[in-house]
Amino acid sequence: MNLLILGRGKTGSLVADVARERGHDLAVLCSADNCRAEGLTPERLKDVAVVIDFTHPSAVVDNIHACSQTRTNMVVGTTGWYEHLGKVERVVNETGIGFLYSANFSVGVNLFFDAVEAAGAALRHRYSGQIFERHHAKKKDAPSGTAIKMQQIVKKASGAEVEIVSFREGEVVGMHEVVLESPNDRIYLCHDAKSRRGFAEGAVRAAEWLAGRKGFFDFKDVWRQL
Repeated sequence: MNLLILGRGKTGSLVADVARERGHDLAVLCSADNCRAEGLTPERLKDVAVVIDFTHPSAVVDNIHACSQTRTNMVVGTTGWYEHLGKVERVVNETGIGFLYSANFSVGVNLFFDAVEAAGAALRHRYSGQIFERHHAKKKDAPSGTAIKMQQIVKKASGAEVEIVSFREGEVVGMHEVVLESPNDRIYLCHDAKSRRGFAEGAVRAAEWLAGRKGFFDFKDVWRQL
């Protein structure tokens, strides 16, 4: 399958490595080659089955519009652009492309989301809660997309909105914690990513799943099918 990877950062580069290991043909565009999506021309996208975006929040919407114009399917792992989600969903539905996004493509994190949903009900039983997230010092957005997703899950489970506390330090890949506390006990849930490979493998497997499909998808709804 022909893939186009947008982004040559740490995660984007690892996505390219995983895609090659899984036998895909690919090209990679860095931000300097794709200012305002100018590199996503019809000629470049002609034979591309799926574009995988790990770029910058400010670049994502332009990239999505360019891919929609050529009816090219797209997987987006960049976070920090979700205020445009409703608009993007309309564009996807109008143009009939396949689009899949996620705050986190790690299967482990998506299992963790299930645990957070179950534990979130504690807030209905005299518990208070907080979410803590730690990432490397160069991460652009705070709080992380994963932490925001956790916050949404807890609110759906309990009706309560919990605070997110963010830390940016060193080379931390990604650690997410939920602490739920009552006068009698404490519930502590943690996911600690040891490497970015889980994110990269999930993104490539998502692209494989999306090839030939049309519609607007969230990875949390499809990862069990991979």
